[in-house]
Amino acid sequence: MRILFIGDIVGAPGRLAVKELVPMIARRDKADFVIANAENVAGGSGITPALADELFSYGVDALTSGDHIWKRKEIVEKLESDLRITRPANYPKEAPGLGSTVVKSKTGVKVGIVNLIGRVFMESVECPFKAAKDHISKIKDTKVIIVDIHAEATSEKIALGWYLDGAVSAILGTHTHIQTADEKVLPNGTAYITDVGMTGPYDSVIGRRKEQVLSRFLTQMPVRFEMAEGDVQLHGAIVDVDETSGKARSIIRIQEKLAR
Repeated sequence: MRILFIGDIVGAPGRLAVKELVPMIARRDKADFVIANAENVAGGSGITPALADELFSYGVDALTSGDHIWKRKEIVEKLESDLRITRPANYPKEAPGLGSTVVKSKTGVKVGIVNLIGRVFMESVECPFKAAKDHISKIKDTKVIIVDIHAEATSEKIALGWYLDGAVSAILGTHTHIQTADEKVLPNGTAYITDVGMTGPYDSVIGRRKEQVLSRFLTQMPVRFEMAEGDVQLHGAIVDVDETSGKARSIIRIQEKLAR
């Protein structure tokens, strides 16, 4: 099967890119299943139940998240009731929501999803390496398992790649909003990329108005960062997986511009 994974969707521009581009990409690249990181869809920080449902209506089958998942309190009930949405598995077990899930594709194939968050340069949370193994063991009823590692440090991401090589179908990095060019299939059959990139406005600094970000860097004064709007693109990756073995055949980076 072929899985389209969409990088961090940022605000209204990112949602528009998903609406306009996902059907075309899925048709062109024969994607059977679509996963998107959605922790930034609500004005650039957080997600609401209505926006989650909006993304599902555009053809997204499952949503992952990261450190901004808690920004909108109204998402908590949705996290506890909708099996298509995950929060990082290595938050404390008392946190609401699921760290892993299994969702059926439109063709009936079960897709396991594990959502993790890094610890280097980020909040102090439980070990993502140990959490990964724990949650993989919980979803043994599927061979196809996709891991979203939402982390700052490239070293932590590639270390997780080597650690889980052969245990999952793909490990796809999110959070930095900058797509890396290191996509590959590791020796034991796990597809890997350090960061799939951002879906949103690229005339920006990772989705925010560049003038405001520059002001903060130059003056060190507090500045409200607003959503940028120009040069909207969808970045992500297509992973081709043997659904019988769970091994990846290939991984291809995706970069598509919204024609507006």
